[in-house]
Amino acid sequence: MTVAEKLSKKLKTPQQVQRYLRTLPYNREKKGETLASAETALKRGRLHCFEAAFAAAAILEHHGYPPRVMSLESKDNLDHVIYVFQEKGLWGSVALSRDDGLHGRPAQYRSARDLAWSYYDPYVDKSGKITGYQVAHLDDTKTDWRGSRRNVWKAEQYLIKLKHIRIKSSLARYKKLLKNYLENGPIPRRKGWW
Repeated sequence: MTVAEKLSKKLKTPQQVQRYLRTLPYNREKKGETLASAETALKRGRLHCFEAAFAAAAILEHHGYPPRVMSLESKDNLDHVIYVFQEKGLWGSVALSRDDGLHGRPAQYRSARDLAWSYYDPYVDKSGKITGYQVAHLDDTKTDWRGSRRNVWKAEQYLIKLKHIRIKSSLARYKKLLKNYLENGPIPRRKGWW
């Protein structure tokens, strides 16, 4: 039995998976870049955003949730990948990040676009700004994202090559967010965010 299968017996909802992932340390890739499969990352116990998306997908597919992720493109090429799901037609996410504002969201967004926009403000830092998003099914990456013992860079390349839907905000909004970041640091977790 895989780690994801074992975890799926006690973690049955996206919110439970989000809570669990928040207990794990963030993979800061101190020994070099990684893109571990769900199994490898869960065994290691440290995950970055894409590895956490793999883990959430591997756990929640046992409860009927499709293994879908959203790629959030940034102008500084430090993209963010989140696991996405739908409940009662509304979109939510499970995510892990160094910044609290980039973790998951409950299923309260009418569209994938609305969910992507919920990440816009907390994404702004010295160099980052979301410029686009796209939703993908992990099985379309043609990788063993569930159990490979090797890095699955092909999944990352699949998302990079995927045509993203543009997100444009006003320059005034961006400047205000950047000024706030420079003065106060990252936007903390807000009510309604996981």
